[in-house]
Amino acid sequence: MSARNSKANKAAARERLREERERQAKRDKMRRQITVGLSVLAVLGLAGGIGYAVVQANKPSAWEAAKDVKDVKAPKNTSGENGTTVVIGKPTAKKTLQVFEDSRCPVCAVFEQQVGPVIEKDVEAGKYKIQYVGATFLDGDAMSENKVGSFGEGSKNALSALGAALDVSPDAFMKFKSAMYSAKFHPEESKDELAEDSYILKIADAVPELKDNKDFEKNVKEGTFDAWALRMSETFDKSGVKGTPTLKMDGKPVTDAGGKNAPMTAPEFTQAIEKALKG
Repeated sequence: MSARNSKANKAAARERLREERERQAKRDKMRRQITVGLSVLAVLGLAGGIGYAVVQANKPSAWEAAKDVKDVKAPKNTSGENGTTVVIGKPTAKKTLQVFEDSRCPVCAVFEQQVGPVIEKDVEAGKYKIQYVGATFLDGDAMSENKVGSFGEGSKNALSALGAALDVSPDAFMKFKSAMYSAKFHPEESKDELAEDSYILKIADAVPELKDNKDFEKNVKEGTFDAWALRMSETFDKSGVKGTPTLKMDGKPVTDAGGKNAPMTAPEFTQAIEKALKG
């Protein structure tokens, strides 16, 4: 190899090395720019995520929003302020039995399973009407003046669903209430299954008028009667009643022979209601 060729080859090699270094430098610069850009995006994303989380944390819940509703939509078949007077029975019935219940109440479930069929039969026969007053204190939150619950949303959600059933018909209301309190569907007090719309609709499938009823399903899922349920709960709170189930007729408690608790068997109830009807 000539000296000239050797020098040319070395020069070419140095030029290729220089070009490769320049390309590597450009790649390194681009990589740094991309890394910085991604880091900025990550920081912005984190900040945005934190901001979104803060907004969501401060956003009122559906029940808090329902509490602030001024124009309350009440179900059909109701009367009184905000539709919180729910009376079911024949207009010719002279007396009205007030029934105070909380949907999550396990004792109410026992009462309904034992006494509920008797009440339905009596109401259909026109012996008396019933006025239903729903409570939500077992949810144990700020929506109720009573702070003794298990915490959750089941009582409120079930009461709203009862409103949706009442909007269909009084009979649908009675049948849904019976199904909800049944041994098959009523959950343990510690399990807040009634807070789930899917569980509410599962119960409703047992009621012919509510099964596949699109209006009922829509009202349950959209919480149409959530505000009404809270107003009904306030009615309970203002009643002075301290526990459920509680029965009253003519403003007087309807109790078992002991005089303190609601009658929990059909025979006890029949005896107590006959006495109340005469009084």
